[in-house]
Amino acid sequence: MLARLDLQGDERVIDAGCGSGRLTAALLERLPDGRVLAIDRSWNMLQTARANLRPGFGSRVRFAQVALPVMPIREWADVVFSTATFHWVLDHPALFANIFSSLAPGGRLHAQCGGGPNLAAARELAEEVMRMDPFRGHFEDWPGVWEFASDDVTRRRLWAAGFARVETNLEPAPTTLASEADYREFVTTVIYHPHLARLPDSLKPRFIGEVTARAARQSPPFTLDYWRLNMQATKPAARS
Repeated sequence: MLARLDLQGDERVIDAGCGSGRLTAALLERLPDGRVLAIDRSWNMLQTARANLRPGFGSRVRFAQVALPVMPIREWADVVFSTATFHWVLDHPALFANIFSSLAPGGRLHAQCGGGPNLAAARELAEEVMRMDPFRGHFEDWPGVWEFASDDVTRRRLWAAGFARVETNLEPAPTTLASEADYREFVTTVIYHPHLARLPDSLKPRFIGEVTARAARQSPPFTLDYWRLNMQATKPAARS
């Protein structure tokens, strides 16, 4: 994803959803004369990113706690970069409108998130378990936590926000975990943590056990059906 981003090296970039800062570091290495504003909704993640990045990059990277679709700045960024974040934001029209406002004229959006049929099989497994006793009562008002938009819908939303030169596409990226233990650990921390947050501690292991047992019967077993939504778009340059 980062390799596909064309940079001159002096851009101002917003990393939207920086997490621990692993990709932010790779981004900064490609910006020897540039600056990065790293944003994330998690204060703990920002503290981890700060500890990881400040020793090597100093004042070229700054941090802000921001819950998307809010953006913290207007007409500043040459690039808004993001990976594995936008599908956690349910209001994509507001997200794209705010990203558009954060970009300087001629600025670019370069992002990837889950989209289309992303994790359809994994979600179906969870929904089967959510309908079971004793879990059903904890999910009666389940609103859903992801927005897995299609490439066509995303393209139209970006145009509606004012972007030009819009490109979107979906690519499959299925991932098979090596063992039942690996699958159980991964889905507990990465996939189903919003589901587990609704359950008392006594039911969490049982919920993961039920999902894992169903994943073992899939072909191939313990496979997560990831689909990546790629998007690139440009804010039109200001007219003279």
